[in-house]
Amino acid sequence: MGEATARTLEGRTATPPPNGERGDRPPADQPPPRRLRTPRRPRLWFEVLLIAVSYWVYSLVRNAVPEQRADALRNADWIWRTEQTLHIAVEHSVNKAVNSVTWLIVGMNYYYATLHFVLTIGVLVWLYRWHPGRYAAARLALFATTGVALLGYYLYPLAPPRLMDGPGFVDTVVVHHTWGSMASGNLADVSNQYAAMPSMHIGWSVWCGVTIAVLARPVWVKVLGALYPVATLVVIVSTANHFWLDAVGGLLCLGFGFGLSYVWYGTFPYRLARQVAVR
Repeated sequence: MGEATARTLEGRTATPPPNGERGDRPPADQPPPRRLRTPRRPRLWFEVLLIAVSYWVYSLVRNAVPEQRADALRNADWIWRTEQTLHIAVEHSVNKAVNSVTWLIVGMNYYYATLHFVLTIGVLVWLYRWHPGRYAAARLALFATTGVALLGYYLYPLAPPRLMDGPGFVDTVVVHHTWGSMASGNLADVSNQYAAMPSMHIGWSVWCGVTIAVLARPVWVKVLGALYPVATLVVIVSTANHFWLDAVGGLLCLGFGFGLSYVWYGTFPYRLARQVAVR
């Protein structure tokens, strides 16, 4: 009798309580599981419209920032002196050396003018088509990166090295008569020339590089993705459009973008499901 009663009590203890009773609740010292925001299936018409309007607003705001020439040149002098103090001021030597190889610098001018937009849009299209579950989170990171960069353009006007008077940097677009920069030559009047900090060439290229390196399957594509921001860094310095520290500013903006995306979706874009869940 006693043994049977004990077995009965033991069985009752092991039996989970019905739904709604205290046994269903997590222990007091265990935080409830974090709910992730579920990405929705992207809509093509909305994404095209969003990208077009966003780029128009970005260009409008960027070019509407007052071109504070005196402040921009003063900030450029400070950046240059700081890099000299840190012994990383090699932009002038790189600019002079690469400029002496005509075919190379001309190619870099066109790289600077085109790949920045072409590859970024290409990666967005690739994500939309093959990784729809990760598209919205990755797009949010990119857009947030670009948005916070506008604050940098407004708060810290900075002249690119090619516009400085003292060090003697070469404006490679003007010298070689290419259209490698919206802020050089005949197009200078329609673009803010003093918006060099942060460098969105770096912010966007690192976003592209990380996305490709993490999500692409062929190893050679991953390698090309990883090398793309490195090549972009060489280009922006060789063409005298940016300092090294402008690239650091671009990375900080990208960090903000990925941070916002993480907070919004509860994880990094590349950890989300590849396909959108059917509901």
